[in-house]
Amino acid sequence: MRCPVFSVERRHMVEDHPESAKEGDFFVIHAPDWVNVVALTEVDELVLIEQWRQGALQKTWEIPGGMIDPGEDAGQAAQRELREETGYVAKSWYRLGVVQPNPAIQSNRCTTFVALGCRKEGEPCFDGNERIRVATVPFAQHAQWVVGGRIQHALVIAALHWESLRRSGALTPSAVE
Repeated sequence: MRCPVFSVERRHMVEDHPESAKEGDFFVIHAPDWVNVVALTEVDELVLIEQWRQGALQKTWEIPGGMIDPGEDAGQAAQRELREETGYVAKSWYRLGVVQPNPAIQSNRCTTFVALGCRKEGEPCFDGNERIRVATVPFAQHAQWVVGGRIQHALVIAALHWESLRRSGALTPSAVE
């Protein structure tokens, strides 16, 4: 099955295990790789977006992000998504890390970037059905938003954890040109 943002592949697998051989059909979702952006202003405010999510049938608070377009690298996609969804641009960019959204059924990856020194440079330029509200909150409040259930998106929580690792010194990110 194919749709605009993913395809589903049926795989017939045989597990060759010494104690038991299992056989069956498995399904893998193929989607483009994604990016997430932890965007921080000069005064350490986190740029958040609120948008309707059809899967959850509700509005969700997230960080900017999206699919990597053909011909783009992850850094270019992150910069484009930040500008399109929020109207913000950043002074400096760092790659924090990569996660597999759900390796049991998905083949894609999500790369997280931190964008430092963000400032609003224009109005957002939404894609297709996007309707986004932009807000900023002090980064120190992100944990309250997660614990309180205002942020529930697993990839956003992973991205915020990458940033917390950077701040603690446990992670040295690589600069993006």
